[in-house]
Amino acid sequence: MLTAFRWLIRLLTGAIALGLVVLLLAYWILSRSLIDYSEDFTVPGISAPVEIVRNNDNVPHIFGATDQDVFFALGFAHAQDRLWQMTMLRRTAQGRLSELFGPPTVKVDELMRRLDLYGLALEAVAAQDPETQAALEAYAAGVNAWIGQVNQGARGRGAPEFFLFEPEISAWAPADSIAILKLMALQLTDSAQKEILRARVSLLLSPERLADLLPDDPGQGVAALPDYASLVPGVAPEARPVDFALGPFSPVADPGMAGASNAWAAMPGRSAAGGSLLANDPHLGLTAPTIWYLARLELASGGVIGGTIPGVPVVLVGRSERLGWGLTTAYVDDQDVLIEEVNPENTEEYRTADGWARFESRQSIITVKDADPVTLTLRWSRHGPILPGTHYDLATITPPGHVAALAWTALAGADTSMTAAMRLMRAGTVAEALEAGQLAVAPAQNLTLADASGIALQVVGALPARDAGNPGQGRLPVLGADARAGFKGVLTYEGNPRFVDPASGLLGNTNNKTVDRPFPNHVSFDWGDTQRIQRWLTLMKAREVHTRESFIEAQLDTVNPTARALLPLIGADLWFTGEAAPEGTPERLRQRALVLLAEWNGEMNEHLPEPLIAEAWMRALMQRLIRDEIGAMADSFTHISPVFIERVYRNVGGASVWCDVIQSAAVESCTDIARIALDEALLQLAETYGPNLESWRWGDAHQATHDHPVLGEVAFLKYFVNIRQSTSGGDDTLMRGVSRGEGPEPYQNVHSAGYRGVYDFADPDSSVFISATGQSGHPLSRHYDDLGELWRRGEYIPMSLDPDLARAAAAGVMVLTPEGQ
Repeated sequence: MLTAFRWLIRLLTGAIALGLVVLLLAYWILSRSLIDYSEDFTVPGISAPVEIVRNNDNVPHIFGATDQDVFFALGFAHAQDRLWQMTMLRRTAQGRLSELFGPPTVKVDELMRRLDLYGLALEAVAAQDPETQAALEAYAAGVNAWIGQVNQGARGRGAPEFFLFEPEISAWAPADSIAILKLMALQLTDSAQKEILRARVSLLLSPERLADLLPDDPGQGVAALPDYASLVPGVAPEARPVDFALGPFSPVADPGMAGASNAWAAMPGRSAAGGSLLANDPHLGLTAPTIWYLARLELASGGVIGGTIPGVPVVLVGRSERLGWGLTTAYVDDQDVLIEEVNPENTEEYRTADGWARFESRQSIITVKDADPVTLTLRWSRHGPILPGTHYDLATITPPGHVAALAWTALAGADTSMTAAMRLMRAGTVAEALEAGQLAVAPAQNLTLADASGIALQVVGALPARDAGNPGQGRLPVLGADARAGFKGVLTYEGNPRFVDPASGLLGNTNNKTVDRPFPNHVSFDWGDTQRIQRWLTLMKAREVHTRESFIEAQLDTVNPTARALLPLIGADLWFTGEAAPEGTPERLRQRALVLLAEWNGEMNEHLPEPLIAEAWMRALMQRLIRDEIGAMADSFTHISPVFIERVYRNVGGASVWCDVIQSAAVESCTDIARIALDEALLQLAETYGPNLESWRWGDAHQATHDHPVLGEVAFLKYFVNIRQSTSGGDDTLMRGVSRGEGPEPYQNVHSAGYRGVYDFADPDSSVFISATGQSGHPLSRHYDDLGELWRRGEYIPMSLDPDLARAAAAGVMVLTPEGQ
């Protein structure tokens, strides 16, 4: 017995020792791809030595003899820190994910092949101006120089993720960078999704009730459109939820999750220090690492610093010494779904107003890991690519004998958006930046600008021109054979909304409605915000003059205007009513919750229970109001609609009818539904967080989910690669953190400001910025998540263009020397 015990001890000790050896070996192999930021390299493709000075936050400051050398070094730095992320973005745009991930990503690849974003990117290279082409070539050479160093120096394949897949990394090309911009355009639009959702819901509701739930304009409900069945006959109503999911790495967003942002600016006269101010925080889905990469470039036109996207050689948001620029999603209605009738005698043809026309067709083969290749027949009508019924849930709105085409402004080969971004980065004044904006095509954005003397906001990107008689007005799919359907070119840039040096001295956008222009010269019928703009206006009006600190305060504001407006409305007959209920009863829990909410100021602080109670109540209320009318389709509405709830509780146009449960004999009042929804919400929260509601914390539910797109779901590894943080804010706060809205953890923060910047042109080097995780994509690097805690706490890092300051605080100086020197 003693001998057996000794052998067990020996075996256990051996197993532990072997495990430690394996872990140490794995760490050594994976750490080979960690970057020594003081290592120098001799590389081909540059004309003179280039310095990459990385400060303590790993922000590279790049100094070179020519602009091409600087772009080369940016490509080198991007590849060093984010090579895996860059190749994933490229593979997504190319439709080549399934080569690595097998069948789960085939639907994503199929969509990308049908849209042909990469083919269009190849065409677009020739459309760029010579300076931009040179920058793209130099940047690609820099990326490839680092790939060469990885291959030559056994540097852990460039990133730990590459050990799980084939080691080959294709050379970078200029079209790859343009393709990533086009991929961003796809991620930042949800016009097609909203058309399809509206069509599906219109088959279940009367026009009046459709106008409540999906108003044509966020500020009003107008039943201006016929139901979808009258536009496209032959489609049956269906209550099943709309399914936009394509699988892992899908770039297609659910409605309302396609992009959001904040930007505001003040003229010198509204600034305490006498210089223009600009704040910007673009919102995108959270990942680890974040999509943003901070960088400073010293160009011939001067230094620029701000947020870049790895794979793209441009500071997309940021500042120079003389100009600051920020972006917010413009919510341009840039997509139309057209239902094309297929010739029953010849399926290669479709109906037009002039008779049958032939589809453009070609073959494409998707290589699928561990499965047979998938052969696609790609077809285009005159309106755009034909998409299968399996995508965007198009089968549910496409009658027999028809197919769906997508018209979209981004489907242009002569896309000069990259040139526009390059010229914007080199602009020195608001006027020069506005001129650069006319070359932008997609994604359409609100460009907010500030220079030493003025500010401006301009919608850049193509706005489609439509026929005034278009039966769907871009809000519903229509038959493609109708001569009035589809795009009729694009509107002129000069006609795009523009605001320069307003009399108030302030400009701002929170994805709110910017202009009142009737169809067909409208920008959109659907906007991304109706609530945050009210809070922003309140904060801006509170001061006669503003400072960098007041702009930071607004950027980090967590007061929820939706809760402040709706809770008194929906709880009007619940506050302080009824007798005291016994402890432990649902009535008592409701009374305790109402006491807390009555004293709450609407601040979505992570340490408070009130935000969690309020969000759960409004979420349960939304579902109670709509589910009996539209059934399972209610699952498509994952977030509350403040406009809808307000219309119901103010009985606008008879909207209070939503409160009556049509399946019951009794007539329920809106007070009944509000009480039932609150009890339901509290019961669910008590089951999750315990019965003591005073100990509930919003931050426990509202964790920011910076998850690794590939390794984040892998057991054990996810604890090392995912970054989870308790956060304040919510769907409708200026410091926005959009909740997941579905699943077992619906309040998780999944969509937020991955970049924040505040620029003060009274003292430009006092400007600050931050990104959501860290600069490195390597989980073993200290720079993988070192900025994340600062971001969570609402802190920033200096955004200086002083080269001496950069060198004085350098954590590493890397010198690239040309071959032969």
